[in-house]
Amino acid sequence: MPHAPRGRNVATMNAMTYALRRFALTIGVCAAATAACATRATEPKDMPKFTNRLAKEKSPYLLQHAHNPVDWYPWGEEAIARARREDKPIFLSIGYSTCYWCHVMERESFSDPAIAALMNERFVNVKLDREERPDLDEVYMTATQLMTGQGGWPNSLFLTPKLEPFFAGTYFPPDDKWGRPGFRSVLQGIGDAWTARRRDVDEQARELGDAIRHHLGGRVAPGAGVPGPALFDAALHTLAHRFDPTWGGFGEAPKFPTPSNLMLLLEAAEGGDAEARRMLAATVGHMARGGLYDQLGGGFHRYATDREWKVPHFEKMLYDNGSLLELYARAWALFGGPAGDPELARVVRETVAFLEREMLAPEGAFWSAIDAETGGQEGAFYVWTAAELEGALGAEDAAFLAPLYGFDRPPFFEHLHYVLHLPRPLAEQAERRRVGYEELLASIGPLRERLLVARASRPRPATDDKLLADWNGLAIAGLAVAGRLLGEPGWLQRAARAANFVLGTMRPRGEGGGQTLLHAWRAGVGEVPAFLADYAYLVHGLLELHEATSEQRWLDAAVELTDEQRRRLAHPDGGFYNAGGSADLLARARELFDGASPSANGLALLNFVRLAERTGDRAYRDEAERALRGFAPLAEAQPAAARTVAIAVRRFHATADSTARGGDSVAVAHSAEETVDLVTAELELSSPGDDGWRPFLLRLRIVPGWHVNTAEAPAGFGAAIVEAVDGELRALQLPPRSRKLALGRSEPLPVWEGEVEIRGDLRANADAAPALRVVVQPCDESRCLAPLTLVARHRAPSL
Repeated sequence: MPHAPRGRNVATMNAMTYALRRFALTIGVCAAATAACATRATEPKDMPKFTNRLAKEKSPYLLQHAHNPVDWYPWGEEAIARARREDKPIFLSIGYSTCYWCHVMERESFSDPAIAALMNERFVNVKLDREERPDLDEVYMTATQLMTGQGGWPNSLFLTPKLEPFFAGTYFPPDDKWGRPGFRSVLQGIGDAWTARRRDVDEQARELGDAIRHHLGGRVAPGAGVPGPALFDAALHTLAHRFDPTWGGFGEAPKFPTPSNLMLLLEAAEGGDAEARRMLAATVGHMARGGLYDQLGGGFHRYATDREWKVPHFEKMLYDNGSLLELYARAWALFGGPAGDPELARVVRETVAFLEREMLAPEGAFWSAIDAETGGQEGAFYVWTAAELEGALGAEDAAFLAPLYGFDRPPFFEHLHYVLHLPRPLAEQAERRRVGYEELLASIGPLRERLLVARASRPRPATDDKLLADWNGLAIAGLAVAGRLLGEPGWLQRAARAANFVLGTMRPRGEGGGQTLLHAWRAGVGEVPAFLADYAYLVHGLLELHEATSEQRWLDAAVELTDEQRRRLAHPDGGFYNAGGSADLLARARELFDGASPSANGLALLNFVRLAERTGDRAYRDEAERALRGFAPLAEAQPAAARTVAIAVRRFHATADSTARGGDSVAVAHSAEETVDLVTAELELSSPGDDGWRPFLLRLRIVPGWHVNTAEAPAGFGAAIVEAVDGELRALQLPPRSRKLALGRSEPLPVWEGEVEIRGDLRANADAAPALRVVVQPCDESRCLAPLTLVARHRAPSL
């Protein structure tokens, strides 16, 4: 799928794009439009006719091309040296093993002996797995976006021997069609330009190389201070403008789950924002009922091709499922836990079961991805005809299940197929049928099992079995959060086993005795040093494991990895480079914007805030503050793209200098004009029930003349946050609001003033004292001060 332009400024990128596109016209071809992404990893059939250097590689993606007639090289010094020695251009093809259009181009072009002969004669041909070298992928995807205005995989580029690109596109059909130049035409045009118009080629390469270095490696002066809480409000406000009120999610088709969007909503909803809560509930509900979610096998596909989440692009990625597992577990707790939406718990349990059944490596960590296609047909493993459904179920059971799973109407996928989905929530279906929810599930269970057995007899899509430290970090976090919230110790053990593998096998000792984390591992081999995402995502998982188990070893490992991250990747302006320096890298980026996965710098910031709290070491907070100053200009200019950074900013302010000093309430001033007496908090608790939940009354007292904004405040105005210090909340009941006219506003804001009573249920974690953390921003008629953090502890035996 197309990618939003990355980097410093979208307008600047667009200006560069128009200037750089002109060269394509001088060689008689134009860059192809992007193609959709998908998955696959095929093995050669029988005795291959051709074998090239890629047969010795470990990457599943490279191995898919090992029997092309193309004289492929893996990325490395051998290929670069040959290009320089023979003064030939490099054709660089970047993809990944589960990319659908990569498979199409491999079948159509790279397996064609005539096209391969043209490639071998005029180019040094290099294959690169983007998941093994995300740093190189970022550089050359930026080149494609600058030249064409869009990007995708396969990413097809032509480089000088200096590794500077001068022409780029994505998928090319073998011959001219669909308004695209065919790959033959591209090869001939580029080859002719290299020999006949070399000066133009070199000039274009220098121009594009400079643009990439400026775009990815250019320095931006740090801000004067840390962004204020308004950054979070602005990010939330821009997200709300794109919300689809009918089907949930954001924008039109195609629709991606984009975990950073949902985590932003979750953060706001946990703080009492009713509108964020509504958007989150709608989105997680529709996603879980659509074809995006595998209704038989559990787990989420990559994205939906339609607005209704009904027809997915069928690949399954570990990073999506790890992030969404954490999200759905936290959403389940937010929306009432056992007393809330049972469908959220079902999705959590089925997703864990999917990971354990289909993605768990013998070593204990998790494989990377499952392909979308089987035998060249996308979705073939997952979709059904009416005859197949009736054959597996029988006519009577098929008629029973059809309205529940959406095959009681005409087929809507290719070749008269259905994608199973839930047109209405199962709880609603149970009510319509006048049975209980659990009773309906019990009646559906054996029928789903029959369909699973029938599906299992089909040829399976291939699995990319490499182990990545960053994606395993997200899976570890998801399992740890889900295990803690849903009370499943087995999930915590699964997370611990994966963490042990990554920390042990993927962090070997060097000759000097030191350790360096590796990014990827397959077939007993790992060579590429870790990237920022490996550290950030893995530390996130370790901190969640520590929170879930209280085992000191996970916190110790998080501290050790964070120190290694600082030594290897620290940026002089704060924050971190995405990758270590290397001779084959045109630019070292320091990315803060979110993509399909959360921003690694954003998650690193969240880790620093948590480490400061967990360890009491002020140095971590200082590191977060320095990074936030460095990111301030970019984040404030484009808050919609910096959602994870916005969450980090919110938590940074919410925990500013807060320490428990004893007593029932702690308030900490943040400026000379504040006092600790503007807002105080008292907590009263009833005795716990058998399940550990305790009704509470939280009483806020606000000094006359001051007020605090509530959850309905618009972007730019801080809202009150109530959360458990070390436990869970449910059934939060917020009191009525007053209305106050804020400075610069024509409409009054909803506020609390005077004495405010907030009720709900609190359950503290084992061995933790029950307490609530309250974050409020005191305001008077003309100003708002920096947020206050109050920690309210129990002071009365009953309500």
